[in-house]
Amino acid sequence: MKKYKLIIAYDGTEYSGWQFQPNAKSIQEVLEEKLEILTKARTPLYGAGRTDAGVHAMGQAAHFKVEAPVDTRLFRLSLNGLLPKDIRVMEVEEVPLDFHARYSSVNKIYHYHLNLGLVQDPFERAYSWNITNPLNMEALEKGASYLIGTHDFSAFANEATQGAAKKNPVRTLKRLSVVPERIGARLEFEGESFLYKMVRNITGTLIEVAKGKRAPEEMKEILESRDRKRAGRAAPAKGLFLVRIDYPPNPLNTKKR
Repeated sequence: MKKYKLIIAYDGTEYSGWQFQPNAKSIQEVLEEKLEILTKARTPLYGAGRTDAGVHAMGQAAHFKVEAPVDTRLFRLSLNGLLPKDIRVMEVEEVPLDFHARYSSVNKIYHYHLNLGLVQDPFERAYSWNITNPLNMEALEKGASYLIGTHDFSAFANEATQGAAKKNPVRTLKRLSVVPERIGARLEFEGESFLYKMVRNITGTLIEVAKGKRAPEEMKEILESRDRKRAGRAAPAKGLFLVRIDYPPNPLNTKKR
């Protein structure tokens, strides 16, 4: 038995998200269909985390098991030859049998892209949130500063009464940076793990701060309330990218490009 990790990039525009959904096309479903063709057996694929409908990825990670070893370079080429052009496997790497794409991860980075032009660039319309109102980015950064560190993020999590948020809503947000872009800015989120829709809910609330609808200090109050109703609406899915997932060094060291 062999286990392999995939690093996957995809445009999430036409998909219901990463995870299987009834009566809707998901990234996981498409990948498993193509894996079955190559492996000639049903091959379950386990992702590092679910992304919602319309969310994109540059570095999603997943793993699968097969009976016989594969040539990672040829397997990647063959898999990409079967996949639609909006899904690409960037890397295939053999990993130890105790590796798990979700539970072995030690760090995740998400980017949220804000397009602040008065007229949205048509080439960015599917990959950013266009906001034409003037934004106070200094206020946004101040509001973001209250979220750095280890906190109960229930107020920024959907499904806070079930799933992972119910079991343990405490997360550590290592970094929330504001980086200028050509026509706008991106918010960079870094942490060990994130609750469901946490990044989008934080972003939506910070935009309300930047528009002057909330004081920056209110972010601290919302956080401490643990009440999802106190926070703002989620930012649109299309501006969010899962950029990278980090893991401990691979002892097999068989990575091939």
